[in-house]
Amino acid sequence: MATQMTAARRGVATDEMKQVAKDEDVSLDWLISKIARGSIIIPSNNTRPQKIHNVGIGKGLKTKVNVNIGTSTLNVDLDAEIEKAKVALKYHADTIMDLSDGGDVKHIRRTLLENAPITFGTVPIYEAYNYGIEVHKNPLNLTEDDYLNAFENNAKDGVDYTTIHCGITKDIAKRILKVQRYGGVVSKGGTITAAWMLKHDKENPYLTHYDYLMEIAKKYDVTFSLGDALRPGSILDSHDELQVQEMINISQLTKRAHEQDIQVMVEGPGHVPLNEVAANVRLAKSLIGDVPYYVLGPLVTDIASGHDHIASAIGAAVSASEGVDLLCYLTPSEHLALPNAEEVKAGLIAYRIAAHAGDLVKIREKVIKWDMEMTEARRTLDWEKQLALSIDPEEAAKIHSRTGQHPGNNVPCTMCGGACVYMMLPQQKKYEKENDNLQQIE
Repeated sequence: MATQMTAARRGVATDEMKQVAKDEDVSLDWLISKIARGSIIIPSNNTRPQKIHNVGIGKGLKTKVNVNIGTSTLNVDLDAEIEKAKVALKYHADTIMDLSDGGDVKHIRRTLLENAPITFGTVPIYEAYNYGIEVHKNPLNLTEDDYLNAFENNAKDGVDYTTIHCGITKDIAKRILKVQRYGGVVSKGGTITAAWMLKHDKENPYLTHYDYLMEIAKKYDVTFSLGDALRPGSILDSHDELQVQEMINISQLTKRAHEQDIQVMVEGPGHVPLNEVAANVRLAKSLIGDVPYYVLGPLVTDIASGHDHIASAIGAAVSASEGVDLLCYLTPSEHLALPNAEEVKAGLIAYRIAAHAGDLVKIREKVIKWDMEMTEARRTLDWEKQLALSIDPEEAAKIHSRTGQHPGNNVPCTMCGGACVYMMLPQQKKYEKENDNLQQIE
């Protein structure tokens, strides 16, 4: 079966392309040309059991937000993960990734796929790790076939995109302990792979057998999310030689995938000080071109435990404004514990704000209407409209009414009371729009 990229290169508009063009208010011809070049992707496994709402990710489209859920070896509760998936859907996540590495990961993945009818990603090496513990009693006793089988299992189940840590080589792994890295290697998939290569003195299986991965990916139209195994885990390690060398390798692997009509996005850090966030995006884009760029955060400080969704949303907003296409959220429990449903919501809301803030810079004319409507609702004291337009209407309504009173429109809130600027100078409430600007009526 043809991939989305194959169809685009033939000038064929798929149903998924038509949906994305409608959602993004772009022409089909424009979208098809971008997909053909690889600057936009529509992750969409052609064997996905149920119909989903596909999203486009890439240059010229709205910034998307991913939510990570999944079990760990110390916490396996499928019902809790289903609840998180439902929260992600309710608060408008664009994609979900299942990062489960504890319990029956195949059953967990299939169950979450059924409960999350949106773009769905996984990290196959987590299944391989789980298999290593269950079968070999040691994840470092994995065989190369175990790595490959895990990837194929994910593809067959209908996963739309997979993180593949194929940019870290045996030579790079040998240099890890020689490079002064304050935070070390913090990618689980990267660490597992590096430890395996050093133990067996073999090359990365996902690099050695990259052609086979491409064969499977093309068969099922699985999008590669080429992982950043060597992303910095501390702002002190930002842009070191390990991170940059891996990015160079990934840029070459991206070109190989495109030659086979396989869709690709590239993953980025991580932990990056605020003054280097824009530079990070520009450096990555200079290496990978207009391929969609997917970042975790980045965190702009390392001291925000309990509030890392805020610290990272700062970096995420800057990244989005500079051209990042997909933001992977962090929750308040990052670095501390597996998140619960409420923390999933907090992280998602923070990142949707960051994505929109970035889009106001990147594609302002496409997204400014939301802000304009909110401004008008506030100016006219239209509380129903204000609450409905809020990114979290339930929370906004809860705060607005917590005094026990439920005032109607045209009355002030308890912040300013009688000193409300629109009560003190009611003429301000009457405006007319001219050339997309708000002009006061004299």
